[in-house]
Amino acid sequence: MTELAQQQRTAKILDQRAHDLLLGHSFAHQQIGFIHTLDIDYGEPMKQRTLLQVEVSAQQKRKQTSTAHHKYRAQASEQLHKVIETAIFKQLEDMDAVIQTTIGIEDSVATILDILAVKSASVGRLEPLVNDLSWLGRELVTLVNLPYYRNQRSKKNTAVKVDSPALALRYIGLDNLQLVIPTFAVRHWMPHSTEPFSLLKRRLRDSAMANAIAAQKIAEINDVNEIHAFTLGMLLDVGRITLVRLYLKTFEQVWQRKVQIARQENQKDLHTALLELKPDPLFLTTLLCNKSIQVSARVIDKMAFKYLPFKGVMEQLQNGVNKGDSALPLTQVMLKARCYSQYLTLKEHQLIEPDETAAWFSYFQFTKTELKTLQTSNFTNLAIQID
Repeated sequence: MTELAQQQRTAKILDQRAHDLLLGHSFAHQQIGFIHTLDIDYGEPMKQRTLLQVEVSAQQKRKQTSTAHHKYRAQASEQLHKVIETAIFKQLEDMDAVIQTTIGIEDSVATILDILAVKSASVGRLEPLVNDLSWLGRELVTLVNLPYYRNQRSKKNTAVKVDSPALALRYIGLDNLQLVIPTFAVRHWMPHSTEPFSLLKRRLRDSAMANAIAAQKIAEINDVNEIHAFTLGMLLDVGRITLVRLYLKTFEQVWQRKVQIARQENQKDLHTALLELKPDPLFLTTLLCNKSIQVSARVIDKMAFKYLPFKGVMEQLQNGVNKGDSALPLTQVMLKARCYSQYLTLKEHQLIEPDETAAWFSYFQFTKTELKTLQTSNFTNLAIQID
């Protein structure tokens, strides 16, 4: 295997591992193959009484029953997920309906992001659009009134409490809005709950933020439009958000219907097995890894941006670069940003080795300047000043 092929293989493995980690630390460990056992020598083993023959027989019977039940439950899960997979793909055929009912993306959001991308942007053009989005107006007012930003304004004797979106827009300013509005939009689209994957919502949110900030930093170094990079870096996770919401909603609907049918038809074993089933992390991580970029590309295409140059970039991210062509500068930024944001979370959970990191960074051709800048960057908060 050539060095490039080895690096490519490492990149694919680490991408999958980062997706596994979204669903839980222990699940990611399981997928790597770590075995959670403590081989501790406590000295002489404790003497145990010999089991009576009747106890041995009962133990074996319990084991057989348990094994049979586990097999039956696995079959029930497989059949359930075949129906769920078909239902998800059927829903994805109507992307307009998914955007409106599953994610909840309003047309005004795309218009606002487009306006912010051009030099002729003004608060006056944004105001009526923001007024139509009550959730965005509330978020902007809350942001301006945070103690940290009120303290900033108090130094200039402007620490009045802001109570309208129009005033909040003016205090925040266009430069900050280019970062704030994509961030608030993606947060608004997040699932309300991701149970039983309790940390998934937070990890999706952290991933989008790290991705956007990494993209902004890398773009700045390479003379690529950093606002385009930040916005697309934030939007890149919309496919994962969509698939998580679709899966959890569809699982609940299909599962409830199957349980009801099993109860009505008096299928006791199936009913018991179904009651024990929960959303499957392996199914979801596979779905996210294989389909999220494709879904992101379709959602972004439907947002029909006039000024944000995302279409060609998303095509390259989805299908790869055609032979004889070269990757667009923004495509290169996105690939590096996604890699680095995944690296951050894997490193935090000690799920990546130094040699894997080196191969991964080499595969995406990070420069020393890029890595040095990223190593000293803050990926959790937007660096904005509100006057």
